[in-house]
Amino acid sequence: MKVVIQRAKNASVTVNEKQIGAIDFGFVVLVGVTEEDSLKDVESIVNKMIHLRIFEDDDGKMNRSLIDVEGSILSISQFTLYADTRKGRRPSFIKAAHPDKAIELYEIFNEKLRENKIDVATGEFGAMMDVKLINVGPVTIILETKDGQIV
Repeated sequence: MKVVIQRAKNASVTVNEKQIGAIDFGFVVLVGVTEEDSLKDVESIVNKMIHLRIFEDDDGKMNRSLIDVEGSILSISQFTLYADTRKGRRPSFIKAAHPDKAIELYEIFNEKLRENKIDVATGEFGAMMDVKLINVGPVTIILETKDGQIV
């Protein structure tokens, strides 16, 4: 599993010119899933992500987590995180999970966040989405798991 986390002042997602999700402050998280991913990968990445200290404290140091600042998450499924561009000019997406598996783990990912008292807004799985955000810092972090462990 791979996530790209962007610290956001605010963010929204639109499908067919209709806003379907928005947050005021927190993370925009792009979520990619492979066939090898499991519940253990979801749990590891959620736990790491919500406790990452990437928000400033009163001294301007990145010392506070999403939980500390009571931030929200805009969660966007994105199979293109597993694009293989080594050959040719057209990316291959064979490393990305089949949609049935991907949507299942994506929904579990969002539910695990909610179980941790995180307010979660989402895009629409498989839809063409327009994602708008103001990235604060900018701060962008990539997390990836293999066999349930952060790599």
